Amino acid sequence: MKTLASSLIAAAFSVTASAGAQAQVVNLYTARHYQTDEALYANFTKETGIKINRIEGKEDELLERIKNEGASSPADVFITVDASRLEIADKAGIFQPVQSKALEARVPAHLRTPNWLAFSTRARVIVYNAQAIKAEWVQSYDDLANPRLKGQLCVRSGSHPYNLSLGAALLTHEGEAKTEAWARGVVANFARAPKGGDTDQLRAVAAGECGVALANSYYVARLMRSTKPEDVKDMAALTVVWPNQKSWGTHVNVSGAGVVKTAPNKANAVKFMEYLASDVAQVYFADGNNEWPVVKAVAVKNPALEKLGAFKADELPVEKWAPNTATAQKVFDRAGWR
Repeated sequence: MKTLASSLIAAAFSVTASAGAQAQVVNLYTARHYQTDEALYANFTKETGIKINRIEGKEDELLERIKNEGASSPADVFITVDASRLEIADKAGIFQPVQSKALEARVPAHLRTPNWLAFSTRARVIVYNAQAIKAEWVQSYDDLANPRLKGQLCVRSGSHPYNLSLGAALLTHEGEAKTEAWARGVVANFARAPKGGDTDQLRAVAAGECGVALANSYYVARLMRSTKPEDVKDMAALTVVWPNQKSWGTHVNVSGAGVVKTAPNKANAVKFMEYLASDVAQVYFADGNNEWPVVKAVAVKNPALEKLGAFKADELPVEKWAPNTATAQKVFDRAGWR
């Protein structure tokens, strides 16, 4: 059911479409819900004079909306988090190829596909409580399936894209049989049934409810930057590990976007995508939501990211592992990770 705000924005899109070339706009359908993105969008309009119309919603809802709107969709750009979600949109025929020398030059090849690209990254890290777990027990994703961690692992649902993307990368690196064995080992080590988000897993580890958890790096960085007494206390109990530093590196996921196939303002959509790869926009991602820029030359002055330090990231191309998400779900289902 549409909210009043959503309906009003949709009406504004309709007016924009009828105005044609007179309007300098770009219409975003976005599943990012970070307050810091407001400044990001405002700066784009300030730099280009192009007004941003925006509809926010959940990924699945926005995707279905674009499908249902068909050729008359006002959407120019679809923005979401997680490569698995971008891949679902691409397979649904939502995106069109984007040709831009600026994007090719600035976004690394392993973080883009012909139809969508990443503009920020986050790592899937292991976090443990040193009172319960030895550091050498949790140096790789494989370690999470070791029986010595029985009753120690907290993790969110196996159907969540953050875990499915990790599973898709593991499938690409190690094959289906080994990944399913790993998933079964993970399930055998649960301290509790999967529930909550990544922050809930961090707090459970800090409280001693479990000894180890998986979490996206930006959730850890949020706690690190918080001055709330409870967050400071929780963070003091946690140790962060970059998994797989002796093999293929820590799994890295993305926030990304693509130009919608039926975009009525394609030129402006491409300008917006190029803006997301600009130095100023890349700094917003690092400072505002504790994500890493995809443009390596951009200087990051985020105290939490600096404290987390450098690490070896898995540079397996998203184009290779993201399509394995559906298989990862089947593997996790068979393993009982729900």
